[in-house]
Amino acid sequence: MSDTTAPGQRKGLLLAFLCFGVFMVYLDATIVNVALPDIQADLSTDITQLQWIIDAYTLTFACLLLTAGTLGDILGRKRIFLAGLVGFTLSSVLCALSGSIGMLLVGRTLQGVCGSVMIPVSLALVSAAYTEPAARAKAIGIWAGVGGIALSTGPVLGGFLVDHFGWQSIFWVNAPVGVLATVLLARLLTENRAPRERQLDPLGQLLFITAIASLAYGLIEGNGEGWTSGVILGAFAVSAVTLLLFVLWELRRPDPMLPMSFFRSPIVVVAGLVNFLSLFGLFAVIFLLTLYLQSVNGLSSVETGVRFLALTVPIMVASFAASVVAAKAGPRLPIFVGSLFSAGGLFGLTVLEAGSGFGAYWWSLILLGVGVSFTGAPATVALLGSVPAEQAGTASGVSNTFRQVGTVFGVALAGALLLRHLRDGMPGALAETGLPAEARAKAVGLLGDGDLSRAAALPPEIRGTVLDAVGPVYVQGMDLALQIAGAGALAGGLFALLFLKGGPPEQPEAVAETPAKTTGQRT
Repeated sequence: MSDTTAPGQRKGLLLAFLCFGVFMVYLDATIVNVALPDIQADLSTDITQLQWIIDAYTLTFACLLLTAGTLGDILGRKRIFLAGLVGFTLSSVLCALSGSIGMLLVGRTLQGVCGSVMIPVSLALVSAAYTEPAARAKAIGIWAGVGGIALSTGPVLGGFLVDHFGWQSIFWVNAPVGVLATVLLARLLTENRAPRERQLDPLGQLLFITAIASLAYGLIEGNGEGWTSGVILGAFAVSAVTLLLFVLWELRRPDPMLPMSFFRSPIVVVAGLVNFLSLFGLFAVIFLLTLYLQSVNGLSSVETGVRFLALTVPIMVASFAASVVAAKAGPRLPIFVGSLFSAGGLFGLTVLEAGSGFGAYWWSLILLGVGVSFTGAPATVALLGSVPAEQAGTASGVSNTFRQVGTVFGVALAGALLLRHLRDGMPGALAETGLPAEARAKAVGLLGDGDLSRAAALPPEIRGTVLDAVGPVYVQGMDLALQIAGAGALAGGLFALLFLKGGPPEQPEAVAETPAKTTGQRT
């Protein structure tokens, strides 16, 4: 970097290249979805294992965000961000080299660990660089907009790569991006820490991971193990007990991983709920609709990715606008309107039938994309604006934890409901076809785990009949998950309307009075 770079230009370059690195993390949240049917066929996986391909990433991401923000506060945000960036690049290579579902899940887990470092630390760096409320809101809007660009790029880029170079290529693409971002940011970033000493909370982290992971395990594996089995009931019990212990432990600590005092503020509570519910619905749709378009409607990866542009492009555009509106009008109205849009999109997708064309649902995807943007970005602006600067790393971790936990349970619950409905409804639907009992039993055995591509193993003379019968059952399972997500979106909007104040957000005085300490700065 030139020594004559003006402060404003330096801030712009810093924001640009931070977002460039973070782009990879958001890209891998959606690019893998269009590859799921190919991974399913190549590695012989079922719906449950497909859920873990998504949730191995989002679960570790969600559970470690709070500690990652604190690590940045203690060890230096530049150091931690670059370590996460290098680790994410290497774990992406591991995913690309995977020859088994086990190896792929290890790689996805490591991606989640490294991604959990990059997101909150980058947001804390942005928050520290832009101390004036309006400028900060715009910078956060750009940061969020990059996530929208990655979301919009993911399905189309993923579809192209999968169709032309195989599913492994969606991970190889991270290598050059990661190397370039690392080189540039190593020169551009200055070290930045919180102005007061922080301490890690290893016991709190362990309790939080156990609580969230146990609940996710119960939801994902419930269909396979049986919902009343000792393993699943035990997982739910462990989750409840460890969550209670986590809260009690955090209340006792002088420097907690998750300050319970945050939740005295209605802004933090409502922003957290809104972030949870908006991502819950969004990723339930991405997971379910990908399987529907490719497994039920028979579309290719590229065709699927192109249709997702109706969802992802509105997210990209509206994320920029939403934060600007929130800075001027306050978060309450944008969140309420966005929640109505999201609910309209989610309920609109319940009109789908097996074989529905793009004309039946494009408008629902647009509504959902705009709605998610007008809930998520204003909620994040409101949350960060409600805490002092020395807690920026922790607050950004809290904000993103709610979002990623919503992603985990959106995929987990959506997949569980789909698979349960498919297994319960398929025998009855096949019985109405008049097929012989032996043929029906074979169809149930092949398709009962949700992999409709296995219908290729059925005799050609009954294959079409079986798929015609199973397709509507598949869609009905999707509808139930979408209805729950739509109700959640409405609830989030109602919370915002009742508990958030109108008008522009006010910045705590501590932000202006306590600037972040920097060391080793370049001028």
